Amino acid sequence: MNLEQVRQAYASVAELYIGLFGTSQQVHADDLAFIGRHLAGRPGPVLDLGCGPGHITGYLRSLGVDATGIDMVPEFIAHAQAAHPSGRYQLGSIDNLAVANHSIAGILAWYSLIHLSPQNLDGVLAEFRRAMAPAGTLVLGLFDGDEVAAFDHKVVTAYRWPVDELSERLTRAGFTEVERLQRPSEGTHRPHAAIAAIATEG
Repeated sequence: MNLEQVRQAYASVAELYIGLFGTSQQVHADDLAFIGRHLAGRPGPVLDLGCGPGHITGYLRSLGVDATGIDMVPEFIAHAQAAHPSGRYQLGSIDNLAVANHSIAGILAWYSLIHLSPQNLDGVLAEFRRAMAPAGTLVLGLFDGDEVAAFDHKVVTAYRWPVDELSERLTRAGFTEVERLQRPSEGTHRPHAAIAAIATEG
């Protein structure tokens, strides 16, 4: 599974996806609080990578965050620009950020790493670390599980991760976990986890 296949899959269901997930009211209140707690007040630019319809970027901006939404699906960017005209949204990819080294105060990757195969994750985390300013904050949302395993996501194949194992990957990439959030399955929702981590020195 490569990123172009992921882009095509989301583009094919963009209108439906926007209807289901396109507002911050459709995000769990605990998740919004977690995101805000770690990214609000950051002294510099924050990237919402894989921003989709732009709703969480808009939420961050409502908290005073200098947030830019980035997504590789043109339909999502067009919707985000129309729905949040005061925001900043642009096409881009998580594996090649068009920013200078150590220039970003924070990164939100809310379920935007779930389609990466395990062998491709470390390269993307290294790109995040390259972009991150000293002590910058990374916030991830992911599907929780007892082992790394692919499953049939409604859009395209995704992966679940044990939180401890993903935290170890973050450590190897130059981040230190500072908080995690885990929530068991609820109805049709799979087990969820979030990790906040700080870029370490060096």
